[in-house]
Amino acid sequence: MGEAWRGRGVSPSILTGRTTPRRGSPVDYYDSCGVAEQLLKTMPKVVEVFTDGACKGNPGPGGWAALLRFNGVEKVLSGGERRTTNNRMEMTAAIKALEALKRPSRVVVNTDSQYLRLGITQWLANWKRRGWRTSQGTPVKNADLWRQLDEAASRHEVEWHWVAGHSGHHENTLVDSLARDAVRQFL
Repeated sequence: MGEAWRGRGVSPSILTGRTTPRRGSPVDYYDSCGVAEQLLKTMPKVVEVFTDGACKGNPGPGGWAALLRFNGVEKVLSGGERRTTNNRMEMTAAIKALEALKRPSRVVVNTDSQYLRLGITQWLANWKRRGWRTSQGTPVKNADLWRQLDEAASRHEVEWHWVAGHSGHHENTLVDSLARDAVRQFL
């Protein structure tokens, strides 16, 4: 599958090129007040990320997708595997999104996977402390991807947000559709 750019045709530096504020941003308001230049210098730059994974059967052929947005420019990533699980595809989407960032960034990751969000925010530290074992002493499932995700997230300041899947959330619907499209190449 791969990646695609959407927006004004400008690739922002965090994703790859120069930055341009998007219309309707706080910069537009402050432009009218004459302080936009100063605001741009002091505003924390945040990359918005929306991720999803899909699987036809569990395990079965799977797909993942991520939408990265920075200053009004969007980058879409997607891919898949012949035999995998839905949880692995959810995790892969987040890993690929974080690895796509060219420098350390403030990132807000939006996911409809509680497994992903709770795993990275609540369970991971204990798994690592226990040598990649659960509280019951069994090996952590998907430990290879948890390690990759931990590494990718450690380079950034990341907030993890849960969004309800299939609830009309525009970006979640988009990445869900892209992940399902990625599955089709393996059917």
